[in-house]
Amino acid sequence: MPRAKRRLGQHFLSDRGLLERIADALEITAGDTVLEIGPGPGALTEVLAGRAGKLVAIEKDRDLIPGLRERIPGAAVIEADALEADWHAIAGTDFLVAGNIPYNITSPLLDKALTPPRPRRIVFLVQKEVADRVGAPPGAEAYGALSVGVQSVARAERLFTVPAGAFHPRPKVDSAVLRLTPLVEPVVRDAEVDSFRRLVVGLFGFRRKQMRRGLRELTGWDPERVEHALGRASIDPWVRPETVAPAQFAELLRTLVDGGWTAT
Repeated sequence: MPRAKRRLGQHFLSDRGLLERIADALEITAGDTVLEIGPGPGALTEVLAGRAGKLVAIEKDRDLIPGLRERIPGAAVIEADALEADWHAIAGTDFLVAGNIPYNITSPLLDKALTPPRPRRIVFLVQKEVADRVGAPPGAEAYGALSVGVQSVARAERLFTVPAGAFHPRPKVDSAVLRLTPLVEPVVRDAEVDSFRRLVVGLFGFRRKQMRRGLRELTGWDPERVEHALGRASIDPWVRPETVAPAQFAELLRTLVDGGWTAT
């Protein structure tokens, strides 16, 4: 196994049983195109290659490229930064995404994976804490802006835990397999995503404050106007952001925009 590079956040997984379970979670058919993010030495790539009709892998570490191409000659291995590469230009219009992704770029990779037009399905191996936050329901301790942002456009499932000891080198925390299935009818329209994110992140910045107080500070509106907007979105003005569902945040955004608010 090649030596992992700390600067790239590399932690390699080689347990065949776990790799097969990750591939199972992607629900690949023989006609599918799969885009793998960060294949590393190619352990998961090898499993995916046996199931997909077409496999494309994006790897940033140029030292790993020759070994990947030799180990999995049927895969198209692209040397690129997955955050900068155009996934649709590489994989086409209809594809699945998989990857054991670095902890330090998990959030931007999730953002990119869920940027329209979205893949049909995404399976990422991520830090367990992140998987818990993404899939947390309203009212849960882990529920936050990340939960709302992801769940507004995809169904999130934390499937199983992968212990730290399964990786080389061993990370400090456990990981988990996270499956995201983009919604046919997202809670948030594509054109609303940026404003929605600003609203949700802004309100969770006042996490310990009731919605009426946080929304007043975010918008600069007077109490009566704020409570009217919350009422139209069916949100109790006395609750805190961590109890508000994604659909309610979306309705609140539309109410605010109708009232003249602009996310800046």
